[in-house]
Amino acid sequence: MPSFLATSLFGGERRLPLSSSISAMGSSGRWMLWTVCFTALQTAALRVTMRESSLEVVQGDFVILPCSFFISTSTRLSRLNVIWTLAPFSSPETPIQVIVYDHGQVIEDPSLTGRVGFTGIPLSADIVLNDTRVSDAGIYRCMVNNPPETADPGIGELALSVLAPPSLPVCQWDGDIDMGGSVRLSCSVAEGIPTPEIRWDKLNPEEISLPINMEGDLSGSVQIVNVSSQTSGLYRCSAANVLGTENCYVNLSIYSPPDSSSGILQGVLLTLFMSLVLLALLVLILWLHRTGQDGRWKEGKGEEEECYNEIRYTPSLMKRSFV
Repeated sequence: MPSFLATSLFGGERRLPLSSSISAMGSSGRWMLWTVCFTALQTAALRVTMRESSLEVVQGDFVILPCSFFISTSTRLSRLNVIWTLAPFSSPETPIQVIVYDHGQVIEDPSLTGRVGFTGIPLSADIVLNDTRVSDAGIYRCMVNNPPETADPGIGELALSVLAPPSLPVCQWDGDIDMGGSVRLSCSVAEGIPTPEIRWDKLNPEEISLPINMEGDLSGSVQIVNVSSQTSGLYRCSAANVLGTENCYVNLSIYSPPDSSSGILQGVLLTLFMSLVLLALLVLILWLHRTGQDGRWKEGKGEEEECYNEIRYTPSLMKRSFV
């Protein structure tokens, strides 16, 4: 504390010794001065400092949450009490107790057993958080108390963000795949921090980016109307953020009814084919019929010749028999 006070008298400055100043202030002034000094000493008796106000960590990595405290008196730290709490971003109204140091003992929250611990207790209240998860994100508060200190507990806080790559998106389609119908392609992703960017592309015959309708932060769809054969192809949904990209696919096949002209042509060809088959059968039947007649004619002629020979030789035999 300085040994003099600066005062103003008739527009000039005059420096007086501190003792003279206190005497000049009277009893009320002395009381106010000692009150200020006592309050300053009491406040300085226990002070908590957070070296960071916010931190980021990638899911699965570890992070050190810093909390330093300063005790100006000579009070021993045998009764030092440190409490870390977390108010998750997902449910800030229900904070949980992360870890406690009390009278030399450490107590961890059961859900964080093996993942959280002090790094320098009792000299500092820093903690380390291993194998971080998205659920670890939130506002962390460090509260330090050192009985029999009469000062209020020192409290500091910081915000922790846990970054996560996009999860594998889910692709679906619904609608009418007949010519002229309407098809809706949808894509959704379960998680990703920062929020993933979702996009749809048609991959063949050439890659084309499609306009997308976002349905919330983690889902998007594409509406295709008046579909045709050109609509058929492979479609890809991509979910991307600074940590990576994940994809899913839909193979769309549009049904087109057969062309009427091609149906007529097929009918003509079928009729022609059947006509050729019938003509071949007719030719075969005629040939078989003719072959059968020729065979019967030759067979009849042979029989006649055989009978003629018998008649011709029979008289001779008869004449010999009478001689």
